[in-house]
This record gives sequence, C-alpha cells and structure tokens, in this order.
Amino acid sequence: MSKVNSSDFINIMNERGFIHQVTDKANLQREMITTPVVGYIGFDCTASSLHVGSLIQIMMLRWFQKTGNKPIVLMGGGTTKVGDPSGKDSARPLLSSEKIKFNKENIKTIFEKFLKFGEYDNNAIMVDNADWLENLNYISFLRNYGSYFSVNKLVNLESVKLRLEREHNLSFLEFNYSLLQAFDFLQLSKNYNCKLQMGGSDQWGNIVTGIDLVRKASSKQAFGLTSPLLTTSSGSKMGKTANGAIWLNSDQLSDWDFWQYWRNTEDLDVIKFLKLFTELPISEINKLGKLKGAEINEAKIILANEVTKLCRSPEAADKISSSSAKLFSKSSIDDTMPSVVVTNCEIGLIEALKILNFLNTNGEARRLIRGNGAKINDIVINDENYILSDKDYENGKVKISYGKKKHGLLILS
Repeated sequence: MSKVNSSDFINIMNERGFIHQVTDKANLQREMITTPVVGYIGFDCTASSLHVGSLIQIMMLRWFQKTGNKPIVLMGGGTTKVGDPSGKDSARPLLSSEKIKFNKENIKTIFEKFLKFGEYDNNAIMVDNADWLENLNYISFLRNYGSYFSVNKLVNLESVKLRLEREHNLSFLEFNYSLLQAFDFLQLSKNYNCKLQMGGSDQWGNIVTGIDLVRKASSKQAFGLTSPLLTTSSGSKMGKTANGAIWLNSDQLSDWDFWQYWRNTEDLDVIKFLKLFTELPISEINKLGKLKGAEINEAKIILANEVTKLCRSPEAADKISSSSAKLFSKSSIDDTMPSVVVTNCEIGLIEALKILNFLNTNGEARRLIRGNGAKINDIVINDENYILSDKDYENGKVKISYGKKKHGLLILS
C-alpha cells in the first residue's frame, strides 16, 4: 500500500463501500488532515465469538489504523448487562458476570489478528466500559447528565420506535442502553480525546445521541460514521446460514467451514465482499469484476483465501485452498476437512450426516439421500438405510459429502 495519511481514511471508506452515513463529513476530513484522529467501535460480549456480521466493523478499525489514526476497541463488559435493543423484537437474554467475562476474553483474541496494540501513537488500545459503568452512581448520573437527553428524541430512535410501533415490550432497562452508549463516548472523549464513533447503520441513533452528549457536556466536537447493514444479494442476513452463525474464532467454527463460507459466496456479492473484507487493491478487484460465468469461481477462491488469511492465518488459507482443489479433482481424503471421531464403524448414513452437522433431522437426511445428494468417498448413495462398515473406511477414515460443497470425515478411534 502506498504512503497514506489519516485523511485518506474517508476516501478509502467511500471507495470500498463502507460508508452508510457520516456526520459533518467535510469537518471530519479537515480534522484528519490536521492530525490523526482517535476513533472507536464498541462490541458487546453477548457470545464467546464475534461472527462475520461484525467483520465490516473490524475492517473499518483496521483501515483506520493503517491510515495513521488511533483505534479504540471498546469491550462492552458493562453494556452487555443491559442489552442493546437495536434490531431486536424482544429483550436479549441477560448473561451472568462470569459468562460476560468469559465471552470478553475469547472475543479479545480476534482483534490481535487485525490491529497492532502497544504504546506508540497510533497503536490500538482496548478498554472495557465496565470500568466506568459498573460503579456509576445513578443519582449522580441523572443529576449531571440527565438534562442533556431529550425523551422526545429517545423515543424516536429506530430501536425504540420499532418496538413501540409493533407493540412489543421495551423494558426501562433496554431504554437506558442509548444513554449508556452515549456516556461511553463522553468518557472516551475525556480520557483519550476520542472524536469519532463508528458502527453499523443500526447504531446511528445511539451514535448521534453520544455526539450530542459530548457537545453539551464538554463543548467538544465529535463525529459519527456508520457502515451499511449487510445482507447477501438473495436477502439473507450476513453471517447467518441454515447451519448457524459463521464465527470468527476457530474454536467455534473450523477453518475449513470458514473458508467454504466465502468460497460459496453468491456471484453478485463477490466484488462487494472483496472490497469490504480484503485489502486487495481496487484496481485488482475491478479486474476480477470482469470475470464471467464459471470464471467467477476464481474470484471466489481469492476472496476465501484473503479473508481466511486475515481471520485465521495465511497457513490455514494455503492449506485449505490446496486441499479444496484436490477435493474437487476427486483426489484422496484430506485431513483438513472437518472431522468427528467415532468408536463404531457401523453407523447409518443418516446418522453420519447428522453427526457432521450437515443437517439436523432424519427427514432432511432422507430427502438428501433420495435426491442423490449424499456421497460416501465420492460415490453417490441413494439407500436411506445404508449402514457404513469396515469396507467404507480407508486407513480408519471415511469421507461423507453433502452435495458438492460440504465434506467431512468420520475417523475411527
């Protein structure tokens, strides 16, 4: 990447499709021309891993740092105890302090692959809003900041308005979430001279509330920038599949399944995803955009390799790309595939498909087998009652396939 300065961040965000809305864009760019800016994104600890729906925000922080600005990763150890109502028709389950701490420690490891942490000027820092929210005195908070919040504006926040319009319950606990997120911005402004909050488009109302609080409580200027809420071209939510979420942590989802998710990207999404989730130059991405028909698969493999390099490791990307090529050329069994250890070789094909989490019910398995979609060692099996035996195992391993794209191993212990 050629030499950049902090103001290039906005241009890169524009060019690669990251920007949905931004407050006072011209002044924000002027700030960045003068000096690098401190900016943050918050991540609540609702699960032990983030999924690919959060990857767009992580990439924003990465580009933010690569252009010389200073990123803050804000862990929501405090706000997770309240629950963000954005995009939800009902309250999120309340987690224990122990579970939140466990989730937080697991999520932290993701950012080490994308950001450089340390003591230098634009090194990333990670802070936890539990540090100031856990011991917040409610009366003092209301006395000092309550007058800065307009109930008229709060009830018109998208997250609040949708619940009220649909007559779905919104607890007072959740109603406070926007106030606490705004308070986060104020604390980061005071402690780190943070001027920019970024997030998904569903956070726009919360971000603007924070900007208002920073301005009213400290007379400082603050800015907000949101990314589009991504769906695939077929309309499904980014990061969700029929078999569950696409987790960023490898202990939640194998490298193989992660790579395959990107390899199976819909044709119309490939170029958009290359811009958002890789660091390939735009000129190279535009060349890939000219591929037609089956040639698009080349771009999908590049996408899968580049995202896997960033999220998992270059070694994982190289190994899986190689093994996938062998697999599609009907080569021998490859150990990089997802695997399950079994103690008995005599397992029904229906049960084998379920053990490998290819599907959940016997009915789904029967339909797959009847439709010639199930294979054992690359041979189609259309017998619903087929029982695997010694003859199916090669060196104690058997390959089970669901269609052309999902493959796994049963390993006999």
